[in-house]
Amino acid sequence: MKRIVIFASGSGTNAENLIKYFHNRDIGSVIQVLTNNPHAKVLDRCKNLKVSALSFNRIAFSESNDVLNILKASQPDLIVLAGFLWKFPDFILHEFPNKVINIHPALLPKYGGKGMYGSFVHDAVVANKEVETGITIHYVNEHYDEGAIIFQVKCAVNPSDNAETVAAKIHELEMEHFPKVVEELLKSQ
Repeated sequence: MKRIVIFASGSGTNAENLIKYFHNRDIGSVIQVLTNNPHAKVLDRCKNLKVSALSFNRIAFSESNDVLNILKASQPDLIVLAGFLWKFPDFILHEFPNKVINIHPALLPKYGGKGMYGSFVHDAVVANKEVETGITIHYVNEHYDEGAIIFQVKCAVNPSDNAETVAAKIHELEMEHFPKVVEELLKSQ
C-alpha cells in the first residue's frame, strides 16, 4: 500500500477529494495532511475524515529539520501539494527526489510563479482575455511552478466568464483529474 502525504494551506477541497478517492483503493491511501496555516479549513476536513493532520510554522518547515523528520518518519511514496502556498525547501526536495508534485490552476508556463495562485491566476486569465485555461500537475523543483509537467487539461474561457466562473471550471477539472493522475503516478512507481 503506497503512502501519500498532502500539504495544503487553505480550504482543503483537493485534499478531501484525494482522501475520499483513495479511501477504498488498494493502491494507496492518504496517511497525513500537513499545513502551514493553523486556521486552515483542511484541518477540520481531516478531523471529519479521521486523517492525521498537523500545522507547522516557517521555522519548522524551512529553517529546521522538523517537517523533514515528520516526512522521514511517515515514509511517503508521494508528497502531494494541494493548494500549498509556500516554496518547498531544497533540502526536503533532495530527500524525496521525484516524489513531490503540485497542482496549479493554469496551463503552465502561463500564470505561474511566486504570487500566482487561486484568484490571482483567474483574475489574470480573465484580464488577459485568454480563450482557454486549465490545470497543470507537475513535479516540484527549486523554482515556483517550473518542475516537469506530468499532466495538463484545458477548458474554454468564454467572453462572458469572470474570475469566479473560471475558478468553478478549474475546480471541476481538479476534482475530476487530480486523483486519477496521483493514482497513475503511484502505479508507475
